[in-house]
Amino acid sequence: MTSLSKIYVLFVLLITFMFSFSDKALAKYEKLIYDFEIESITGEKINFSTYKNKIILLVNVASQCGFTSQYKDLQELWDKYKKKGLIVIGLPSNQFGGQEPGSNSEIKNFCEVNFNINFPLTEKIDVKGENINPIYKWALENYGKKATPKWNFYKILINKEGKIEKTYSSITNPMSKKITSEIEKLLNIE
Repeated sequence: MTSLSKIYVLFVLLITFMFSFSDKALAKYEKLIYDFEIESITGEKINFSTYKNKIILLVNVASQCGFTSQYKDLQELWDKYKKKGLIVIGLPSNQFGGQEPGSNSEIKNFCEVNFNINFPLTEKIDVKGENINPIYKWALENYGKKATPKWNFYKILINKEGKIEKTYSSITNPMSKKITSEIEKLLNIE
């Protein structure tokens, strides 16, 4: 093999390696978040098309998790940025440690009584596996495994174009500089 051939092979391997770690670069996005709707916790439809040109933070939530106190921070984030174009949506799921066993009405009551939540909550859904909700299936197909929650309170940030911008682990607090600085950047807040 000539030295030019070796360089070419190394170049191809390097490019392949780089793209294998960049889920965002491989996204096909045949649909955007705006193409979806989901049932709210009270039974009405949440149509994501009404959120065009907004920043959306999707968070799979649970009432009996060690991270449940993040509800307070999600509400604070919502209060701080909703008039500037942020939508926070809580999506209850019972898939991690059975920590969201209640009915939709029990979940709603828990959130209102304990955390005074007034950002949108959806019906209880599956965020992974055989019965995965179409929104999370879309996230997985377009952003890769980084979009699949590893535990409760996993966060997916969607930009104004309706595409996934970033994901954040359960341990990342919603009011952390890591999240708020990204939201401010996407909202063009100085």
